[in-house]
Amino acid sequence: MEMTSYKPGTPSWVDIGLPDMDAAIAFYGGLFGWDIEPGPPEAGGYAMCLLRGRPVAGIGPQMNPEIPPYWASYVTVADVAATVAAATAAGGSVLVPTMEVMSAGVMAIVADPTGGIISLWQPIDHIGAHIVNEPGTFCWNELMTDDVAAATAFYTGLFGWEAAVHDNGGEHYTEFLLDGRSTAGMMAKPAGVPAEMPSMWTVYFTVEDCDAAVAKVQELGGAPIMPAMDIPQGRFAPVADPFGAVFNVMALAEGMGT
Repeated sequence: MEMTSYKPGTPSWVDIGLPDMDAAIAFYGGLFGWDIEPGPPEAGGYAMCLLRGRPVAGIGPQMNPEIPPYWASYVTVADVAATVAAATAAGGSVLVPTMEVMSAGVMAIVADPTGGIISLWQPIDHIGAHIVNEPGTFCWNELMTDDVAAATAFYTGLFGWEAAVHDNGGEHYTEFLLDGRSTAGMMAKPAGVPAEMPSMWTVYFTVEDCDAAVAKVQELGGAPIMPAMDIPQGRFAPVADPFGAVFNVMALAEGMGT
């Protein structure tokens, strides 16, 4: 699906900072078929990942080696500064204050009251991903948290999302909707997940074949986290890249993502 704009409150971009750009380009280019060229010095080496010549994700050098690499989810907002103020008033904290990114847009990074990190994006020249919900692009953003109630209050207030809770055989899953459209998801931290693991947003990337993608991840130096599983929306598996950053690969069921 090709995109020309995003309504405020919609996840619109994903990126990651990694310690070895050459290895990152080899892994993600090989996995998703992205064309990736190292970014210019004025952009700190940040590289656009292109599919059919259009940006679908970003990869840059790791800025803070104290923080393990992770795929960041960006939500488009009308005014980053105002959203940061609203986030702090709602109990969140500012990790990266409002800043201009050349002529691309304005960004900030905040943490919700449960510790989940979310990035904010106010577009100027860069709307976000030009293609979504197709193989090689992101299709879903999901929060795993240890306090569903607190996270629900924070995100519904901040982005105007509506929370619809689904009971999946005793396991509850929250679907966030914006103007009636499914826009993101949330789940409680599953039993067995180490207590020290923080609340975190994860990204799902669409692939043609989930099992083939998991095999490709391993071939390229990554690792599976759990076996692939089927859900009504398709077949997915959580995996890690060679640097330990976790993401999901998902083959969408017919009719999904359109």
